[in-house]
Amino acid sequence: MILKDSDMPHIDTITGCLLGGAVGDALGAPVEFMAWPAIESAFGDAGILDFATAYGGLGRITDDTQMMLFTAEGLLRGHVRGSSRGICHRPGVVHHSLLRWLVTQGETPATDVDQKGWLIERKELWARRAPGNTCLTALRSAKHFGDLPSNTSKGCGAVMRVASCAFFEGAFDLAADTGRLTHAHPSGYLSAGLFADLLRRLYLAPDLPLAQATGQSLAEHREREGIEETAAALQRVLAFHAQGIAPTPQRIDAFGGGWVGEEALAIGVWCALFAGDFEEGARLAVNHSGDSDSTGLIAGHLLGLRSGVAGIPQRWLQALELRDAIERIARDLYEVPRTFLGGYGEQDSSIFDAYPGG
Repeated sequence: MILKDSDMPHIDTITGCLLGGAVGDALGAPVEFMAWPAIESAFGDAGILDFATAYGGLGRITDDTQMMLFTAEGLLRGHVRGSSRGICHRPGVVHHSLLRWLVTQGETPATDVDQKGWLIERKELWARRAPGNTCLTALRSAKHFGDLPSNTSKGCGAVMRVASCAFFEGAFDLAADTGRLTHAHPSGYLSAGLFADLLRRLYLAPDLPLAQATGQSLAEHREREGIEETAAALQRVLAFHAQGIAPTPQRIDAFGGGWVGEEALAIGVWCALFAGDFEEGARLAVNHSGDSDSTGLIAGHLLGLRSGVAGIPQRWLQALELRDAIERIARDLYEVPRTFLGGYGEQDSSIFDAYPGG
């Protein structure tokens, strides 16, 4: 595929979204399990303002970005499979990719998992970065691709990994269906659906204000069974925005901290609504007693999509772990659906090798 000038803004938007999420994740990683008083004591009255050491270095990502990358890989493999075979159950293919992530965590899935493709070969991804128990348990017990868990979890482990769904048709259902692979409570997987839907609206309409896009998403999906908690959380932060109530560590803690899906999504949106720029929004999103890396990632995806790569501080990008892999995934999310049409020319063969669709 020969890229045209008109392709570049789209690639930059996708890249900004994925890099922004990873930067927010890395900024929040050192304080993920710290209460606000401890953060304040360690980093000062304003909290953490820059990358700090976590997992042995600066700019290290957590399980959130790891799973985001494997979800994106699964979507790309699903496209390749659907194009080459004419049929594909995309959640099942994403499930296979998430099971490859499980292998990188030193776990043994209950079904056979291949280790083809370039992503799993990146040894940095084999680091264990505080993976969530719900994700581990659900994936560990799956006997077939596409199996759904029997838990009642609404933790944020689904919403934090689905940003790439925004760049495909049917983003809401795609994200909700892949979120449901690990989290069976509607607030766990429908928050993922709303997040992907919101990102897609912003992607397709770059000038659409975030508050308006959030309202549109809620209006379209408000009749879905089980969405009440997630809708209520987002409506609260929209009301905060209308009233000028900005997020602070104390207000975020009172809101709930973001350990569950609807709270994590709402906090990320709340911080993005009040952000003057990417840096301000990321800092707002990680300075609280809750799930700082996940709320940082969600706000980062929103802000990075809107700002593009240039809006993300260069000092953070330069230190970010696996930046090149994130950029490759972002570029492929744009290129592969436009390039791989089921033939097996030289370029298509290289795509099949990267994202084997079996």
